[in-house]
Amino acid sequence: MAQTPTTHAEVGHGGGEAHAGGFPPFDSSTFASQLLWLAITFVALLWVVSKVILPRIGGILEARSDRIARDLAEAQRLKAETDAALAAYEQSLAAARTRAQAIATETRAALNADMDAKRAAAEASLGARLAEAETRIGEIKARALGEVGSIAIETAEALVSALTSVSASRDEVAGAVGTAMAK
Repeated sequence: MAQTPTTHAEVGHGGGEAHAGGFPPFDSSTFASQLLWLAITFVALLWVVSKVILPRIGGILEARSDRIARDLAEAQRLKAETDAALAAYEQSLAAARTRAQAIATETRAALNADMDAKRAAAEASLGARLAEAETRIGEIKARALGEVGSIAIETAEALVSALTSVSASRDEVAGAVGTAMAK
């Protein structure tokens, strides 16, 4: 078997003539066509950017701006509602405090009136009991004083009979005791 010689060629290498001029973009004979294609590509890219990309970006920015404006308006509305709710809360709190003070004052007045009524009733009851006690004391005193006279008469009778051998009548002793007690 015979072997056939194989040749290997590198891709992109055409031969010795292509290497002779140097790097193709730096070749001065192709500058005009390169500049033409650069201008065509730039104009095409500019047209795509201005007709497709910029309107999309502009729409996105406008949508964002509208959304931000709506959010700010909503925040302002919510702030106004919050301020109104806070003012209503403070007003109702002030009204509740006023009502509480009025109720406390009314309750205090009612309790004071009740206490005054109870005190007056207690004083009246104590006054009645005191008058009743004074009446009883007066009765007891009168009874005691009445009994003092009879005790004084009996004592005087006993003393006269014990000290003297003369016996005095009860009427005589009673007259003498009555005269002594009157002084």
